[in-house]
Amino acid sequence: MLYVWGTARACGAEVLLRMEDHDRGRCRPEFESALVEDLAWLGFQTVNTLDTVSDYRQSDCGARYKQALQQLKHAAHVYACTCSRREIAARSASGDDGAWPYDGLCRSANHGWDFAVTRLQLETGTEIFVDGLLGEQRQEPSSQCGDLLLRDRTQQWTYQFAVVVDDLSHGVDLVVRGEDLLSSTGRQIRLARLLGHEQSPLFLHHPLIRDQAGSKLSKKTASGPIREMRRAGRSPHDILGAAAYAVGLVNEDDPQDREALLDRLAAQVLAKADWPRR
Repeated sequence: MLYVWGTARACGAEVLLRMEDHDRGRCRPEFESALVEDLAWLGFQTVNTLDTVSDYRQSDCGARYKQALQQLKHAAHVYACTCSRREIAARSASGDDGAWPYDGLCRSANHGWDFAVTRLQLETGTEIFVDGLLGEQRQEPSSQCGDLLLRDRTQQWTYQFAVVVDDLSHGVDLVVRGEDLLSSTGRQIRLARLLGHEQSPLFLHHPLIRDQAGSKLSKKTASGPIREMRRAGRSPHDILGAAAYAVGLVNEDDPQDREALLDRLAAQVLAKADWPRR
């Protein structure tokens, strides 16, 4: 949150609130309500809200993704794949993000779509982009992930596909997210180009807050500590100070004023960011 709002302040940008609930097996309405409430309690404002049916909630946007899929079928090779994760792992070495690149075995198999996943063939080639904190990056999506998964066996849209379609639909030109998603960027730039968009957003991948064992805090556990800290009487300044300390923005785990902290972070982003001029 700090990097998102701090970078937005540095760039004069607005923050969109988007619910990425593409995985219906793990998403519940109460999780969304808790997230919105926690943001408001911490004092973070977004340019939009989430209505009962929203253009910013992925589970409400199936028609958008179907239209984008049809567009991809005209622009590239989209096909049904019946390979299991175990079969893919047996044929491939793990990629740089821990996944197994798909080798395209089903490209010409002409499988039916029932009980199959949907994949997009990625041609070889390097994607080059400049990250706001990490500088120039070079990625080869076809070797990192192989043919890109767009929809799984239960017909749920994947993160990689849905966020690109959403970004294009919402006119997003600045993406701020954790460094664990850095390896996704090249494939998402490639996907956006296949959907007809040559100009990619600016990207900034920030450090993660990790637990004592060094593991990143996951979505399913991140809201727990905030709620527990609130129940224990901690203030928003306490929590923001702890978060800033955890990612090295401040040297002491002390309460921090939100506005002063965002101003400081915005100054750091402006000093470090090395984006191409537009």
